[in-house]
Amino acid sequence: MNESHFDVVISGGTVFDGDGGPGVRRDVGIVDGVVRAVSSDALDVGPDTEVIDATGQWVMPGFVDVHTHYDAEVLVGPGLSESVRHGVTTVLLGNCSLSTLYSTPVDIADLFSRVEALPRDHVLKAVDTHKTWSGPEEYIAALERLPLGPNVAALVGHSDLRAHVMGLDRSTDRSQRPTREETAQMADALEKALDAGMLGMSTMTNPWDKLDGDRYRSRSLPSSYASWSEFRRLHKILRRRGRLLQSIPNLNTKYDMVFFLGAATGIGRRALKVSLLAAADAKASPWIHHIFGPLAAAVNGPGKGQFRWQHLPTTFDVYSDGIDLVVFEEFGSGRAALHLREELGRNELLKDEAYRRWFRADFEKKFSSRVWHRDFGDVIITECPDSSVIGKNIAELAREQGIHVVDAFLDLVVEHGRKLRWHTTIANHRQKQMDKLITKPGVTVGFSDAGAHLRNMAFYNFGIRLLRRVNDARESFLTVGQAAHKLSGELADFYGVDAGHLRLGDRADIVVVNPAGLTDEVDAYNEETMPEFGGLSRMVNRNDTAVTATLVGGRVAYREGRFASWFGVSERAGRFLRAGVRTPAATTVSV
Repeated sequence: MNESHFDVVISGGTVFDGDGGPGVRRDVGIVDGVVRAVSSDALDVGPDTEVIDATGQWVMPGFVDVHTHYDAEVLVGPGLSESVRHGVTTVLLGNCSLSTLYSTPVDIADLFSRVEALPRDHVLKAVDTHKTWSGPEEYIAALERLPLGPNVAALVGHSDLRAHVMGLDRSTDRSQRPTREETAQMADALEKALDAGMLGMSTMTNPWDKLDGDRYRSRSLPSSYASWSEFRRLHKILRRRGRLLQSIPNLNTKYDMVFFLGAATGIGRRALKVSLLAAADAKASPWIHHIFGPLAAAVNGPGKGQFRWQHLPTTFDVYSDGIDLVVFEEFGSGRAALHLREELGRNELLKDEAYRRWFRADFEKKFSSRVWHRDFGDVIITECPDSSVIGKNIAELAREQGIHVVDAFLDLVVEHGRKLRWHTTIANHRQKQMDKLITKPGVTVGFSDAGAHLRNMAFYNFGIRLLRRVNDARESFLTVGQAAHKLSGELADFYGVDAGHLRLGDRADIVVVNPAGLTDEVDAYNEETMPEFGGLSRMVNRNDTAVTATLVGGRVAYREGRFASWFGVSERAGRFLRAGVRTPAATTVSV
């Protein structure tokens, strides 16, 4: 094919189109951000064509990350480089009932910060400085004025809707219910968000997630106070318009999971698309991985339901500085400690013997709802001013001192505070069970939490981690083509967004993966400072030999360990992707 005007040619790679089929050796030619050739013959190149030699490598649609909390970060670091460098070309904002669409900056800071373990002052500053919008169309326009790295799509958060209409105080007061007029206002705000192109709504019924700030600190998120009638009215809008609901059920009672499963059925009515967290092989419940496939099959089978679990396709490793970890929100004594922000006041509480008895009682409850396994034998100290404890687990230290394991932990926190850093594995620790989960119909890739829990975990490279497993297993549980589909086309098609495919005429959102780079480096621990949030050191992933290049809208944003000079600074690669709309590549203009 003689098309010497190609802007970019990716030559010699094995191309996967995102539909799940096997790869084929092809050259890919891109013009004006669009795939214009997928050829078995070598493509001619001109003097200005950028050529990427992908010989022996995989050429795939850019990965779609459907579960991020970049809502504040995108305003101050719109390149979202930690995702793009790992092959992600589309991110979804507005998860877990949280969005920045309607609420005031101070309310947004209180909604996001404690739940997502983000520095409140920096979230407030980011939103307060950049929030020029009061509605969805203005919000989209504001995002597209930024030098976006990846494409962005969004949900509107139910907590955002409630706080906007009722005020944060009344929306988090169990004795209050929205008036008929307020319920109508929430419905109208949701309709306007969907009119503008939001993919749907996110909600939250789990009461563990708490507000930050001084005004209403430690109240649960607004959507967790909503009645079922309020949910049904909003769900009816989503169902009528064919949009999606993302949610987390109440992990204390769990019975509302039935409500979400029922909402997704297509028996006697149009099925509602539901994406629910989370399918995992949890250490706290070693049997629970068995239920996710059958539940999805029961909903999606006879009535042609539209239900999907989100699943993180890697081991769920977390770190904590002292006691600053969301799992302590699971029980009352943990919540009491996290309620106190200042270390001095918190230490006084942690030293109190009555409090310690309360903590021990909570910790030893056999049948309480939990995500964390609460096994201090599986808590390894990684950093501490006292070097003699590094590498040991808390249970080991307790035995050495002849004290209760809870006392050993609290003593360390009192003495060292946030300088005590420790690690544990929450879920997905068994390879066999994890391999089975990802292959279950109704289980999709998600729950990366990119942009949140900055000191606790880093799954920005979730797609690379899945591909490494597939490569190491020699395709015994998924083929490379099936894995590419799960990371791209499957998600884009379910969420109703123009992404996830590599075909003639598609916008050229592409990742080139080098299987030779799928090494132990993929899982290694790394940190890097975050100038956008005051130089905070956050956990990141670094596997620069695994991703040869990431293209967004046909532009080479990242290549061989380096970003383009314009990336995230002066020019926009990504676009806002509206529900059900074919979206062209961004015009190359300075922003």
